[in-house]
Amino acid sequence: MTQQIAIVGGGYIGAELARSLDTKAEVVLIEPRSHFVHAPAMIRGVVDPSLVSQALIPYDSLLTRGRVVRARAASVDDAGVMLEDGSRIEADQVVVATGSGNATPFKPKGDDIAAFRAENVRIHALLTAADTVAIVGGGAVGIELAGEIAHAMPDKRVTLISAQPRLFPDKPVAFGASLAKKLERAGVHLVLGHRAQNLQSHTEPYAGSLRLADEPEHDFDLIFPVLGARANADLLQALPGTETRTSGRIKVDAWLRPSSSLPNVFAAGDVADAGDAMTIVATSRQLPWLNRTLLGLGKGKSVEQMKPYAPWGNKAPIIVPLGPRRGNSFLGFMSVGDLLTRKLKGENLFVRKYRTLLGQS
Repeated sequence: MTQQIAIVGGGYIGAELARSLDTKAEVVLIEPRSHFVHAPAMIRGVVDPSLVSQALIPYDSLLTRGRVVRARAASVDDAGVMLEDGSRIEADQVVVATGSGNATPFKPKGDDIAAFRAENVRIHALLTAADTVAIVGGGAVGIELAGEIAHAMPDKRVTLISAQPRLFPDKPVAFGASLAKKLERAGVHLVLGHRAQNLQSHTEPYAGSLRLADEPEHDFDLIFPVLGARANADLLQALPGTETRTSGRIKVDAWLRPSSSLPNVFAAGDVADAGDAMTIVATSRQLPWLNRTLLGLGKGKSVEQMKPYAPWGNKAPIIVPLGPRRGNSFLGFMSVGDLLTRKLKGENLFVRKYRTLLGQS
């Protein structure tokens, strides 16, 4: 009998895993949105809305043998997935890869892609009209946004605020220092080691003022809160014996299983606290392992007979473009600058890769 695999979530892990298993098992991908949302391009989409249409990719051509079910999962168990409409999808294994949420306009709030497009247009108009812009949050998204605005709209006065004393404190000092220097040369004002104390919103841009420690309040025409992603973990939190950790991620065992009582349920990507950072490059390490492990289960092996998952840890690569021309990348063993960062990501932001993956030109 053909192995049945249900994958909940059509993001970076779910879509690529479904595609890789499409000819080898009976795959059902459960995803409530009509389009794959390529998040890195949405950062540049704030300054260049024309990119958004290329980075919202329909699921229609992702699978040839399997199927994409446009629905929201209500619950999962060891033998399948119950959908919110009351129907059920049976499966030998279930992979939950529901990803994470972030502030508008980097990821959608809900499932309505048309509303997400409209929100992008609205925020681009706010940015165009603004003279002073504050970005609160010094992670990868905040840094990339500062670089994109400085490149495309050099007349804007951009301030990047981070509670951390330096950029990327978990990486070699030279990596963050080089990014800081490039941002400052592009005209971005860095405020490091200070926490914004009076944010009016943590989820969407707004005009207002910020207070930093004992300083007087500073007014900005537009403030972007970019305080990091949070896992969409409701499905997994409902499972017996699960443990929620930092950023809402769920603890998993050495074989990416969140619940010891459900050995056929796996968690992957941003939702799983497996030792990988919440980045596309870091979690992509899970894809070949999941492929081998799931196919091994289909051949009658037990999970414990197969190698456990080995995460990147602190050596996970990260690619940080500052617009299409500049940036830095940490490749696990060395840091590289503008040229390789531009070729790896900056020029195209992986848009071609994901359009090809989803069967689009």
